[in-house]
Amino acid sequence: MKPNPVFYWVVRHLFWLILKVYNRCSVRWLAPLDPNERVIVACNHASNLDPIVVGSFFPRRLRYFAKEELFRSWFLGTSIRALGAVPVSRADNASAAGALKGFMKLYREGSDILIFPEGGRSTDGRLQPLEAGVALIAAHERAPILPAFIKGSFDAMPPGLPFVRPSKIAVTFGRPLRFSDAVYQSKGGRDVIMGELTAAMRALESASS
Repeated sequence: MKPNPVFYWVVRHLFWLILKVYNRCSVRWLAPLDPNERVIVACNHASNLDPIVVGSFFPRRLRYFAKEELFRSWFLGTSIRALGAVPVSRADNASAAGALKGFMKLYREGSDILIFPEGGRSTDGRLQPLEAGVALIAAHERAPILPAFIKGSFDAMPPGLPFVRPSKIAVTFGRPLRFSDAVYQSKGGRDVIMGELTAAMRALESASS
């Protein structure tokens, strides 16, 4: 079930304003977003705040999976659901095949999707090794990948902290990564995709330092 468009608009702009004022959040685009091209947004993950940050500043509605525990809080659950989150149980999340099929279904339904390819939150705020699921989805759906990097969310709300600090947050959206059918179809295509995505996200991390 897709979020109500009016409720989505209200929640997105509310968080946009809060993040702008409280966390002095800035956003930078290295290339314009093609209005006619759906993308997989691949972002680093250091805080439960990350999906709200990306969902508030990406100009279109994103769909993504979030662990069901986050929905136990009425405020957080309602907010991330409005921003496009789909609850997933711990058991379902543990099934790589199930998660991949779920992302493909969301993309096929016409949505931009958000993936945190590190597979979990970073414990020190630095970019962790990426898992190959994002390459499988991109290859299967012939989808471009938009790398993104959030700086400051770890300081604002590290794992275990139940509130948000007024730390400055900056979001950078990189250049979309597009690949030929030859890459998508080749045996080593996933390695090519992961190599380019890893390099792009590390470059964004370095530029944010």
